[in-house]
This record gives sequence, structure tokens and C-alpha cells, in this order.
Amino acid sequence: MVAALHALSAWAIPMFIVLIPLVAAFRKVPVYETFVDGAKDGFQTAIGIIPHLVGMMTAIAMFRASGAMDMLIGWIAPLFSALGIPAEVLPLGLLRPITGAGSLAFATDLIKTYGPDSLIGRIASVVQGSTDTTLYVVTVYFGAVGIRNARYALKVGLFSDAVGFFAAIFACWLLF
Repeated sequence: MVAALHALSAWAIPMFIVLIPLVAAFRKVPVYETFVDGAKDGFQTAIGIIPHLVGMMTAIAMFRASGAMDMLIGWIAPLFSALGIPAEVLPLGLLRPITGAGSLAFATDLIKTYGPDSLIGRIASVVQGSTDTTLYVVTVYFGAVGIRNARYALKVGLFSDAVGFFAAIFACWLLF
């Protein structure tokens, strides 16, 4: 059974790559022209996203380089330590909604420092899988489609990230 799933997994994407043009040709869709039109739209989307990406990356770099993140962590670390939450994972909780690559680099450092089987390493891994890059999604994707007022999406996304962060810690306490 496992071997069959591995074989299916290995062949799934190549089969889709072959199957989609075959189905399109069967339905008399101009496959190549449709592909080229889609690629043109992809370039327009990428060009539209670039200003939002640059703005977000600049804001993240300023937040980290200014020491504001370290100051914020210094303020809330005693409260979290009193609750039994390791202070080492707090920057991950702050970085994750902002940047996926930055939070992944931070989680990697935590795992290298404390080990993958440590409570901190496990919390970092579960936080990475339980939260999302909400500000990135709102900035880049909403900017790409022209949504200016994110109102409830931002609030719900950040609330979901906080719930995911604390749920990850609770699950690690419970399971490990």
C-alpha cells in the first residue's frame, strides 16, 4: 500500500502535466495560445506585485534593524515566561505573520540551537505549520487585485495567527 502511494505521488504531477493539454485538445481549446495568454497575465501580475513586495520588505527590515522587535520582545517576555511559554519562541510568533522566509530562518536557528526534539524546536516547527504570513498575504495579494480596504481580513488573519501560535504551544505541551 505504501509503495503504491509513493508511486502515485511520484507520477501525479507528470500525469497532470500531460493530462491537461490532452483534455484541452480534446475539447478543441487552442492549448499553446491559451498557455501564452496565461503567461502574459502572469508577468502582469508579477509586475503589479513588485511595489508591494518592496514596501513590505523595507518595513520588515526597518522593524528588525531599528531594534523595535527586540524592545517589544523584552517587554512581553516576562509575562510569557510567567505563563510557561519559552521566551525564545516569541520572535517567531511576531515574525510569522510578517514574513515567511524570515520566520523560517528564525525557526531554523531555533532548531539548530535547541535541537529538533526539544520543546522549543517542536514549538517552532508546529508554529510554522499552524500560522500564516497574514501581512504578506494581505499586502501582496490584496495589492495585486486592487483591494485597498482589508478591514476584517487583516483582523481575522492576525487573530488566527495568534490562536495558531498559542494552540501550537498548548499542543506541544500536551503531546511532548
